[in-house]
Amino acid sequence: MKLILDAEQKELAESVREFLAGTAPMARVREIAESGEPYDGRVWERMAGELGLAGLAVPEEYGGSGAGHAEVAVVLEQLGAALTPSPYFASAVLAANVLLLSGDEEAAKTYLPGIAAGTLVATFAVPAGPGPVARGEVLDGSVPHVLNGADAGLILVAADGAGGRGLYAVEPGAPGLTRTPLTTLDLTRPEARLEFAGTPARRIGPADAGEAIARTLDLAAVALAAEQLGGLRRCLDTIVEYAKLRVQFGRFVGSFQGVKHKLADMHCTLEQAESVVRYAAWAADESPGELPVAAALAQSYLGRAYFQVAKDHLLLHGGIGFTWEHDAHLYYKRAKGSQLLLGSPRSHRADLAERLGLLA
Repeated sequence: MKLILDAEQKELAESVREFLAGTAPMARVREIAESGEPYDGRVWERMAGELGLAGLAVPEEYGGSGAGHAEVAVVLEQLGAALTPSPYFASAVLAANVLLLSGDEEAAKTYLPGIAAGTLVATFAVPAGPGPVARGEVLDGSVPHVLNGADAGLILVAADGAGGRGLYAVEPGAPGLTRTPLTTLDLTRPEARLEFAGTPARRIGPADAGEAIARTLDLAAVALAAEQLGGLRRCLDTIVEYAKLRVQFGRFVGSFQGVKHKLADMHCTLEQAESVVRYAAWAADESPGELPVAAALAQSYLGRAYFQVAKDHLLLHGGIGFTWEHDAHLYYKRAKGSQLLLGSPRSHRADLAERLGLLA
């Protein structure tokens, strides 16, 4: 088992970090978040084209690079640190993985090359509970929260049909489809409510795609944990620098014992979070049998860990941390949104207990 980044992965991380620093600094992130645009199209085009990030884990036969989920985790760690608004999680993680796992060769050949090139932004609408109902290849119902749901050029939907929960592809202009952008806490991550009323859809894969959907969500849990790790690390780095510069009562605030203890606690949280994420990313590529437990562990730990560190990061900045002009609230909101994106912390802990056999 190897849980540390190798030389190529470190080089990938450095390349993405430098790219984002040059093209999507926080000032630009704020512009996009406040503009109503889902993401910076020019940055996304370069991410997908010049860096080849959108097709990183897509097999070469479908136009991708054929890398692993560990490499995707490396990219997401940097995206999470920079809070870059992009459709990467929706398109390159959720949609690409569910297409690959569906086993539908024709659908993979049709959609994956565009997803890998970044010219087709796709998303995967998967309801937490009862969702749309499929009658043949027509959908009725709704999904309340869908990442990039308003702007995606392809919508993959998990819908219940006669054979079980299947996977369906819906074109953006399909009749009966209503896409309503949502006002969310995290302005850097757009979501929409999707409603289907007699909407024609193409079934992908078998009538019962439950196994493919479950594995896609496990891989998404790992990817999200990597993104959370990046944000967590950036919060800690930022507040440590601030504690060494800010003077209060004639002393650097970092010299106060209460602040030292808090920073030490945050560092310990980071160390544990990194171990959890590295293990989950390793399991995604090398040990599929361990993935369900590793994925549930990752979301059980990272959701609370990132939110706690983001909250302490905001509080330790004092009054300035509460202002709109400071970036602390952006990380705080991303941390809360990510904590709930794939289910509540309680549901992830319940999944972990069940997968470990503790509920028997």
